[in-house]
Amino acid sequence: MTQTSQSKGSRVFITGSSDGLGLAAARLLVEQGHRVTLHTRNHARANDAKRALPEAESIVVGDVSSIDEMRSVADQVNAAGSYDAVIHNVGVGYVLAPYRLTALIRRPARLFYLSSGMHSGGDGRLDDPQWKSRRWNGSQAYSDSKLFDLMLAFGVARRWPKVLSNAVDPGWVPTKMGGAGAPDDLRSGAATQAWLAVSSDRAAMVTGEYFYHQKTRRPKAAAQRTDLQDGLLDYCADLTGVSLPE
Repeated sequence: MTQTSQSKGSRVFITGSSDGLGLAAARLLVEQGHRVTLHTRNHARANDAKRALPEAESIVVGDVSSIDEMRSVADQVNAAGSYDAVIHNVGVGYVLAPYRLTALIRRPARLFYLSSGMHSGGDGRLDDPQWKSRRWNGSQAYSDSKLFDLMLAFGVARRWPKVLSNAVDPGWVPTKMGGAGAPDDLRSGAATQAWLAVSSDRAAMVTGEYFYHQKTRRPKAAAQRTDLQDGLLDYCADLTGVSLPE
């Protein structure tokens, strides 16, 4: 990670942080003196995360592939008080988890959503986002979900202009999803998340941007279409029963 000025003592909540990129970002933030709350799917993973990063301030437990447990995760986070930044790193394939948690968690100063360079192959239309009528295509579904994450980040940036809401491409890193042979460095992949969460550098104090290795990158044009962003937000609100607070 490059040398930058930091907002010391920030509180950061990271979803999907029992291992991989989420845990790596948490470790960087703890090393810098920030207070981090981890999130794991179950208590067994929580025990593993506690052993991996005992300096973490707390751990929230809940399977966010479940609508009901999304509410439980949000309630646990809100009960712990306010956070300066929330990083939506959870590895759930569709955008519902980061959307619903964004809507339910007390609004932080900064929000970040994990995307991927594969978003460029995504389809931003909402004809059948849950693949109920289409023949399943795992690679296409993944690309669609990462485009939706970008659309969510940019849509939130427009709805909440006082919140810094951005998306991050960590690169192809050696996680469970990326595989052991992935060419990018895991720590470097997590560094942008940590930098955006706490840095007071002018380059980090922006909103509605897409980052790769601490540099902005041009996303697929569909991600910046306000009609698609609004359509996604409305779709998620209808499906989850929760609208983004105005």
